[in-house]
Amino acid sequence: MANVSVYNIEGNEVGTLELNDAVFGVEVNEHLVHMAVVAQLANKRQGTQKAKTRSEVSGGGRKPWKQKGTGHARQGSTRSPQWTGGGVVFAPTPRDYTIKLNKKEKRAALKSALTSRVNENKFIVVDEINFDEVKTKNFQNIMNNLKVKKALVILGEGSEKAALSARNIASIQTAYVNTINVYDILKYNTVVATKAAVASIEEVYA
Repeated sequence: MANVSVYNIEGNEVGTLELNDAVFGVEVNEHLVHMAVVAQLANKRQGTQKAKTRSEVSGGGRKPWKQKGTGHARQGSTRSPQWTGGGVVFAPTPRDYTIKLNKKEKRAALKSALTSRVNENKFIVVDEINFDEVKTKNFQNIMNNLKVKKALVILGEGSEKAALSARNIASIQTAYVNTINVYDILKYNTVVATKAAVASIEEVYA
């Protein structure tokens, strides 16, 4: 099992933690990780784009001029794509971009992402992050003490004030155990998790 150092909010090492290999020591499946990221980004798309084709724009029912003898190119409608106000040739239409992954694939992808962060020494465990008040400066000081600039911070239950304190820091994203996802784990350079959050992750995904 992998051992990681545990730090306090001052950035001092206060112990070690043994991680469960069933979650943090699996074989990394890059294909599943890729599928999970593609699915997550695709599922965010609304798919509501729409433009009208020549059959949907109003007007154009009458032939604008006779077929021959005018010197103009022949035209059948003023709503053909080459006309101003005409329809779009291959117009976008509403569609569903949803990509579905089954539960086992999602869990395996998440475990692979977490394992990759542990293997790259980009997984930091903090004993606890609890605030008595909502204050951005306090949260930023913790990140500075840990020498972290861009991170996903996974918090345990009851850390609402800490989450609120981090919301104005552009390079920091907070998440609870039930909201972590592969995309965020890979997007941020470092994953910072409290001991309580690590225990919850192992309980849910082991």
